[in-house]
Amino acid sequence: MTAKRHGSSTTGKRGVQPAASSRTRLYLAIAGGVVAVLAVMAIGFVALGGFGSSAGSTTGSSAITGQTLHQGTGGSWTNVTPDRLAQMLQNKDFTFVNVKTPYGGEIDRTDLYLPYSQLNARASELPQAKDAKILVYCRSGAESAIASQTLLARGYTNVWNLDGGMNAWQSSGRLLVQKNRT
Repeated sequence: MTAKRHGSSTTGKRGVQPAASSRTRLYLAIAGGVVAVLAVMAIGFVALGGFGSSAGSTTGSSAITGQTLHQGTGGSWTNVTPDRLAQMLQNKDFTFVNVKTPYGGEIDRTDLYLPYSQLNARASELPQAKDAKILVYCRSGAESAIASQTLLARGYTNVWNLDGGMNAWQSSGRLLVQKNRT
């Protein structure tokens, strides 16, 4: 039996093959895997709208810090942070509505307590002008998101929502007030 020179050939089911052919197939398999991974990453990048995007239906940030546009069915509303709301309350030009059910306090300068589940039944309490600015909030932001969608469905076009609700308001160091609301 003669000694085989290292690296000169390989043996297998197909007989003797040069070692370079096996390496070429290995390199092609690796390259194919890399291309597949890059393709999946590119698809994910496009699907998420670029680096730093978050999933969901938020469509973008405003030039003003602390507010983002949220796409709903039939329109969009603007989410605001507690800091942005505090700025807005200094020059209040909107109807401020607590939609939390059951009542558990409110942010000072609230105009109406109107539970989100009663918006349609008590619509006469809302501004009549469909372009009136209405800002809604609840405890966490979940019920006010539903209220925002309900307002869009009723034809309102200038809907705002406190992102994170009263929880976020309190977490930012601000207080709630208690009023006799029913």
